[in-house]
Amino acid sequence: MGWWCDGVRWAPGGGELVWRDGAGRERRSALRYGRELGFRADGERRCGGVRGQRCPVGAVVGGRSTGGQCPDCARLDRSRSVAADTVADDPQPYTVYLAWFGPGMVKVGITAEARGSARLLEQGAVVFTRLGRGPLMAARRTEELLRTALGVPDRVPYAAKRAVRAALPADRRERAEEVRELYGRAVALAGWPESLERAELEPVDHVGVFGLAGTPPVTGVIGELADGGHVAGRLVAAAGPDLHLECGGGAVLVLDTRLVRGWELTGVGEDHGAGVTVPVRDVGGASGSVQDGLF
Repeated sequence: MGWWCDGVRWAPGGGELVWRDGAGRERRSALRYGRELGFRADGERRCGGVRGQRCPVGAVVGGRSTGGQCPDCARLDRSRSVAADTVADDPQPYTVYLAWFGPGMVKVGITAEARGSARLLEQGAVVFTRLGRGPLMAARRTEELLRTALGVPDRVPYAAKRAVRAALPADRRERAEEVRELYGRAVALAGWPESLERAELEPVDHVGVFGLAGTPPVTGVIGELADGGHVAGRLVAAAGPDLHLECGGGAVLVLDTRLVRGWELTGVGEDHGAGVTVPVRDVGGASGSVQDGLF
């Protein structure tokens, strides 16, 4: 029985690749920088299902889809999504945050307090700070207030995040400067909901956990997988769903693991060498027919 990759899951201590089989069993493998990673995609890409549950019909999905779901599973997934604004009665407390991805790129967002920093790691946030905590609807109102007053978005395309990742300042304090400045403007605003408790400024830096310090610049992005195509290289960094692979000849490629979801993968031996036999595009360059994922 084969195993299918279900993407990267993050915790404060690092990331793991999640694997599932046809019986619903799960295993995980830690991301270890400096180690070789290699696999071959086999067969057809099947719908990844919804939140750990496989698609009941095993629908075939396109290789360039970052969602990796058939239309029915995508609709069901969205119906349960706080980020998609389809949940309004969740009783747990929520956190409002500012996330910085690189020079000039900051967003505001909310996440369930119980998730801690996991949501920020999943998005590839290089630095973030919490702004406050409170009920879901109060958190939503605060997010909208800050988005409008500060002129920052609540969503950022992953292609844009990759483009600025190469320009990260080496100094930790400098990386937090934009977050500090926006925090000061945010807490000075009138109109915060009374039920939202303010948080102290406390920038959290993820450069270490992502392995981004001193890593070589990315030269390309893997556009899709294909039957029989293989990917092999040395893992040098990871951020959100992106794996940075050193593939020989000076090439450092980003593999968006959302493109891997739904493929049955087979390990490749050293005889394949480093490199890829699947389509690669320029950093920040995307096909006009494929929308890059948000958040």
